[in-house]
Amino acid sequence: MNRGLLDTSAYSAFKRGDRDLKHWVREASEILLSPVVLGELRAGFLKGSETERNLTELSSFLESPRVSVVTVDEETAERYAVILRSLRKAGRPIPTNDIWIAASAMQHGAKLVTCDPHFLAVSQAVVVFFGKEPRTAARGSRDRRTWP
Repeated sequence: MNRGLLDTSAYSAFKRGDRDLKHWVREASEILLSPVVLGELRAGFLKGSETERNLTELSSFLESPRVSVVTVDEETAERYAVILRSLRKAGRPIPTNDIWIAASAMQHGAKLVTCDPHFLAVSQAVVVFFGKEPRTAARGSRDRRTWP
């Protein structure tokens, strides 16, 4: 079962036509989105010149029976706290919104599908990273991180 939570960078790359992400989306059995991702996407759309087209495409994407939006609740908040503490201890901060996104993936047992290498610092999530392997990635941690 290929089930994952798309972050903003992955959705954006998919919509730009990234071949690997298009393949992943086509093959996925279930695609989750966090409300945080939806907020980031919509905020980006409002800044651009293709607002209506982007909103229409997002709405169409959300209508797929394989796509669902997860809730952010008390359990998500607990996981957020665990991830934040771990990142602080490791001295590896990432943007706050991305911690919420990672917490949602962790909570729902989904792979976190991303193009942002900073998610690789989140040891509590299984990260599917679409991009060049960052030089700072832990080489011994491939068991929880995959590169397509």
